Amino acid sequence: MTPQPLRVLGIDPGSRATGWGVVEQQENGIAALGYGAWKLRRRHPLPQRLKELYNAIAQVIASYSPHELAIEDFFVGHVRAAVTIGQVRAMALLAAAQAGIPVYLYRPLEVKRLVTGYGRGDKARVQASVQKILRLDHIPESDDAADALAVAIGHCFQRNLASKPSP
Repeated sequence: MTPQPLRVLGIDPGSRATGWGVVEQQENGIAALGYGAWKLRRRHPLPQRLKELYNAIAQVIASYSPHELAIEDFFVGHVRAAVTIGQVRAMALLAAAQAGIPVYLYRPLEVKRLVTGYGRGDKARVQASVQKILRLDHIPESDDAADALAVAIGHCFQRNLASKPSP
């Protein structure tokens, strides 16, 4: 029996832009189904921006029907940015909960380790790994989208590691 493909929505929450990427893991590798970034309009009141972001995430979930959501957990030294990113992350968690999708959190160093083999890899190394793993013609233009794809890829790799029997 052939295992079902795993479809994962990766989210990279940000205070100015939130990246998203949907990947599908099949027997022959991982493919990108779609990706991009949502820019938060700074002129709109925060509740309106969060509503727009929630609706955008819900639309991606409705369009791609992911089985799981992987989101980058964050560490931010600036309190105000941390609060905003926390609110952005909450929109993704709410959209996933309402769709009945399980959520997995990954710290940035863990994503880098899973995708590049090195937890302290720089952004260029992560982007190059994303491009290679997904067999993309070019690195995604948006750093936020590339990071979201890395989160989704890292989740697929982590699931593969967890499903392997211990020696």
